[in-house]
Amino acid sequence: MQTLILVLAAAGLALAATLAVRPLRRAVLTRPIFAAYRKVLPQMSDTERDALEAGSVWWEGELFRGRPDWQKLHAYPQPKLSAEERAFMDGPVVEACRLVDDWQVTHELYDLPHAAWRYIKEQGFLGMIIPKKYGGLEFSAYAHSEVVTRLSTRSSALAVSVMVPNSLGPAELLLHYGTEEQKNHYLPRLAKGIEVPAFALTSPWAGSDAASIPDHGIVCKGIYQGREVLGMRVTWDKRYITLAPVCTLLGLAFRLYDPDGLLGDQKDIGITCALVPYDHPGVDTGRRHFPLNAMFMNGPTRGKEVFMPLDFIIGGPKMAGQGWRMLMECLAAGRSISLPSSNTGMAQMTARAVGGYARVRSQFKMAVGKFEGVEEALTRIGAYTYLMDAVRTMTAGAVDLGEKPSVVSAIAKYHVTERARQVVNDGMDVIGGKGICLGPSNFLGRAYQQVPIGITVEGANILTRSLIIFGQGAIRCHPWLLAEMQAAQDADPARGLVAFDKALFGHIGFTIRNGFRALRQGLTGSHFVTVNTDVAPEMRRYYQQLTRFSAAFAFLSDISLLVLGGSVKRREKLSARLGDILAQMYLISCTLKRYEAEGRQPADAPLAHWAIWDAMYKAQQAFDGVIANFPNRFIAAFLHRSIFPWGHPYVVPSDEVGHQVARLLIAPSPTRERLTAECYVPLDENEPVGAIELALAATLQAEPIEAKIREAEKAGRFDGNPRANVRDIATVAAECGVITAAEAEIMRRRNHLRDIVVRVDDFPFDYGVATANKPAEPRMAA
Repeated sequence: MQTLILVLAAAGLALAATLAVRPLRRAVLTRPIFAAYRKVLPQMSDTERDALEAGSVWWEGELFRGRPDWQKLHAYPQPKLSAEERAFMDGPVVEACRLVDDWQVTHELYDLPHAAWRYIKEQGFLGMIIPKKYGGLEFSAYAHSEVVTRLSTRSSALAVSVMVPNSLGPAELLLHYGTEEQKNHYLPRLAKGIEVPAFALTSPWAGSDAASIPDHGIVCKGIYQGREVLGMRVTWDKRYITLAPVCTLLGLAFRLYDPDGLLGDQKDIGITCALVPYDHPGVDTGRRHFPLNAMFMNGPTRGKEVFMPLDFIIGGPKMAGQGWRMLMECLAAGRSISLPSSNTGMAQMTARAVGGYARVRSQFKMAVGKFEGVEEALTRIGAYTYLMDAVRTMTAGAVDLGEKPSVVSAIAKYHVTERARQVVNDGMDVIGGKGICLGPSNFLGRAYQQVPIGITVEGANILTRSLIIFGQGAIRCHPWLLAEMQAAQDADPARGLVAFDKALFGHIGFTIRNGFRALRQGLTGSHFVTVNTDVAPEMRRYYQQLTRFSAAFAFLSDISLLVLGGSVKRREKLSARLGDILAQMYLISCTLKRYEAEGRQPADAPLAHWAIWDAMYKAQQAFDGVIANFPNRFIAAFLHRSIFPWGHPYVVPSDEVGHQVARLLIAPSPTRERLTAECYVPLDENEPVGAIELALAATLQAEPIEAKIREAEKAGRFDGNPRANVRDIATVAAECGVITAAEAEIMRRRNHLRDIVVRVDDFPFDYGVATANKPAEPRMAA
């Protein structure tokens, strides 16, 4: 026995010595692992490398390391509008909303009115991201987000027509990569709306797999403006291109080839981005798609062997083949703003209008918003809207800090659009028959139709969840994984071995520490976790629990990568669930950040509590999904005992908190104003949302009078009177002296506004679709 102990001790000392002496460790341990790793690591294509290396790692990196620095989260400045940006929101943005009637846009004009197009161009809406030296507004990313959010509460066509020129497209690419000549020519024209841009990437044969586009150009000589120049003959067939039918400047992505070596030795130059005027010979635009009755301009563009000079390439000939990197580097900014903002606007409008409707509309002598079943839907609407706006704001703020958060933008895009889908579906359930009859008074029908657009574009949600959030996030955010991969692919094996050794043993230590941390915090219920900054007492436990999630997630991720290796990418369901955990942690972080930044408003606490509990419960379900489907059952059992040693601590959010959230939606309050701050609400009874707002105020004024009438009814004052029905009882009460003339007038106005709110539109039997109001000019938007 003594001999065995001595042998084990000697082996332990030998191992410790080996680990301590790096040259020896590299020779004995690291070298064989390094050699095996290089063999199994698949070669990375240039497009894959560009996608991985594009963008920056931000707060998601903290969540991935197992020990988030909460001081860092609170140190991020809360985005704010400048005086100029606030004036724009209160002036031109409100006026742009006033110029648009969504029913007219979607059912009569099939486009924005000419006056609206003219106004948004004249006021600089299309040039919000363009610097002032080129004539643009030079707004912050947050201001851009605020503008899109408000416009989206009015009309999707209006919001998208403004959103797209300020997102990924010609202006963004020109600012980063254009030649000085291109910038000086195009940016002032784009800023003033003289040019209307579109960017064409998606092909019928390569949707989500955009890097595989078959559209191609061949370097050759040709005639341009009367003289022979070096150029390219380009063939393309694109679809789903927003603003293509009315664009005057087409950004075009294609793969460039140089079979005759006119530019050098490289035959396959790679994906290239060019700027092509819409009236350039051979360019075919002008037809349109109808994306679920959302009347923003969207359509195909085609061209066959269209000759264009190399100067059309964004950045000039030297940027030939750099298009994919350009797109990947710029994608994060646009995806951080566009869909999170437009879908948050949709949610804010739903929260405000449906909440008001639920108080105005009554059944069984009670406002429908007070029924527990309806409260359940209102709770999700309110809490999700609060969370979505938190995510929108924090993510846009990252862009203003100079970040290009590729993983965070994917999280924001996926989870904000998915929650918008739930919010709108819940809204439709609450308003019932009002929602299913289209017409000028239906404030939610078009949003319900158009929800799938946000789910589909800028990276389809199924793809984003199953391949991008964790697939890209694991490599980009992990403190050691990308370093290991880069070391293994180093052209110099000796240098690669040194870098790999450092990353490998850093990774091993990282995994072990997080494993012990996850177990310890699981055993103690995270009660002893230190939160390294001042936080609201009512939110402190969430910081502790989120720290526990972070450690458990980091450990689970490393074990999954160790056991499954590269097959994690192919096991999309497991990858998606790991991504869900990371995403829910980010959503919770944004919600906590919002609560602190807005001054710890006690009245807003139910919104934050419900949203956070819901996200924690969803994260726990994602943990369960990974562990339950882990291919090695022994390791699965080990993971379950390490992460949840006492079982599942997180349950569905409290019904009592849900009740508080629902109540916040059905009555005016500062909380309701903050929740729906960007809603465009015209106080006009001829506007559907305005009528609800007026009716809500009238309903609250009438409720004490209605209570008096109910008491009289119970006392038998109206027995035998056939007019004492739900519609006319106030009139009978006035005639019987139960209420005064002034009170009767209040009830009359409430009834008038209520009838407008609950009304649905009807049309003549032979009513048909109106003829589109075609613009007189061939390029109305030009």
